[in-house]
Amino acid sequence: MRIGIVGSGALGTLFGQRLAASNEVVLLERKREVVAAVEREGLRVDGEARAAHATGEPRELFGVQVLFVFVRATDTLRALRPFAAQLSPATAIVSLQNGLGNEEAIKTSLGGMISLVIGATTESALTVGPAETRRVGEGNTVLGSAGASPDTVNRVVRLLVDAGFRASAAYDIRPHLWGKLIANAAINPVAALLDRPNGVVLTDPHAGDVARSLAQEAATVANAMRIPLPFSDPWSYVRTIVEQTSELDNSMLYDLRAGAPTEVDFINGAVVSAGRRAAVPTPYNETLTALVKAREATRAHQ
Repeated sequence: MRIGIVGSGALGTLFGQRLAASNEVVLLERKREVVAAVEREGLRVDGEARAAHATGEPRELFGVQVLFVFVRATDTLRALRPFAAQLSPATAIVSLQNGLGNEEAIKTSLGGMISLVIGATTESALTVGPAETRRVGEGNTVLGSAGASPDTVNRVVRLLVDAGFRASAAYDIRPHLWGKLIANAAINPVAALLDRPNGVVLTDPHAGDVARSLAQEAATVANAMRIPLPFSDPWSYVRTIVEQTSELDNSMLYDLRAGAPTEVDFINGAVVSAGRRAAVPTPYNETLTALVKAREATRAHQ
């Protein structure tokens, strides 16, 4: 099968490398050093390389049968606009991105009727070089339909299982998207603002208090929206995720260090927006959204 990967971050590299074992993988990436590394050495995970093709030209992915989207939520519109009206209606578009709003951005970019699969994954990986990652912890990937047929969702699940991932299909993907959203909303801004790996949420009691409040507030919004979360205690769930990723710098921290826009509007900001619709106050998520955006502005001018 011919598979496209949009975005070569830690997870894009991990999934691409695993899928390349028995599929033809084409990676779309703007960074020339990443393209050169893939063409020279393939995609590398834990020191194991697998051949793949990398390009900066979107047209080389127009004929893929499955297109995985791993770019930041802030880049979805830009990255997918070149694919508008260029993909077969049968092409499965698969988003495993952070936050909420990616479904809408993908549909806006591509237009028309598309076969969209939305998922949440707890796989964790650390970038150690261009097109090279270290798998930090095995997780679970849950997929659901955002316009794709059940057969298409199941086909993508089988594709991932055959590549060595723990993957399954869900009739309603919203609980899983919100589960991951709650974890990201609790962990990412706190660790990013403190300029520390995720583990600071457990090692510093003040950071932990803020993260717990963020998680509980987001869970209250989900409950008000009658979304059945896949856990009963949001803080216990967040603690489990932190334990798995304690040594990692999260993507929000990477963006702040680079002076780039973060995904805070798609994570904590999404909780705030949903809270307004559900008439649930979200002062913690509002405050962290504002603090991250203030930090974005100061970093951008340094």
